[in-house]
Amino acid sequence: MTTGASASQGAAFDAAFRHPTRLTVAAFLSACDEAEFATVRDYCQVSDSVLSKAASALEAAGYLGIRKGAAGKRFRAWLCLTDDGRDALARHLEALQALASAARDAGAARAESEPSRSAAQPNA
Repeated sequence: MTTGASASQGAAFDAAFRHPTRLTVAAFLSACDEAEFATVRDYCQVSDSVLSKAASALEAAGYLGIRKGAAGKRFRAWLCLTDDGRDALARHLEALQALASAARDAGAARAESEPSRSAAQPNA
């Protein structure tokens, strides 16, 4: 995707959040200390394998911690966003917001400089 210079200046898009599942996992975990794997999976509406792959990618980036253990007789895993992950997510979301704001501003400026289509063409 190509963006204008004003939209990309200072942008801190993070490739770790390019995949929607990874972004959703990070956003969900940003609101809690940790969450059980199954809770995150259910929220994201993905399979175990898709969440496992997303969690592994975020863990490799240093953005996610995975704690494993037993709860009763069942094996469980808990996921948490690291401090680096929280910072990276905040920067990524700021970059997305800057991109959206720049696009809205550009659209508004263009609309002001062009005659309105609805004024030029009567309703059919």
